[in-house]
Amino acid sequence: MKPQSIGRALGIGLRVVGRMASQSLAGTQTAASHAAGSTAVPGAQSRAAGKVAGKATRGVARGVGGFLRPFGRVGGILWLEVTGVFFSLFALVFGLAAWRTRPVHLHGPFDKAFVASAVLMLLFLYLGVSSFLRAGRR
Repeated sequence: MKPQSIGRALGIGLRVVGRMASQSLAGTQTAASHAAGSTAVPGAQSRAAGKVAGKATRGVARGVGGFLRPFGRVGGILWLEVTGVFFSLFALVFGLAAWRTRPVHLHGPFDKAFVASAVLMLLFLYLGVSSFLRAGRR
């Protein structure tokens, strides 16, 4: 997301919250003047103020969420790439272990350590490559 878009989204959110705050201030002043002249339920004014505050809170939450959304996307991509590097390092370690325990003749019996190292190397290689591919698709 471009910096201009982030600023625009933040500015719109602040304008909406400011408008809601001014409306709630005007609404509480008229409600107070009506309550002084008539017999109103004591809890009605606090419920109305609570509803207005809830709307303002939701507006702020939407504005902040819109502002942080690009950072979440970049953070997710970065997480996938770091995870891919981590899995690739494990694949390298198990690949070296498989190389050290390889049979002298490929037609001979395979050692359990070689088979386990080769299987783990392939597993971590798959996880590393798939993590990089998922990061590329985002």
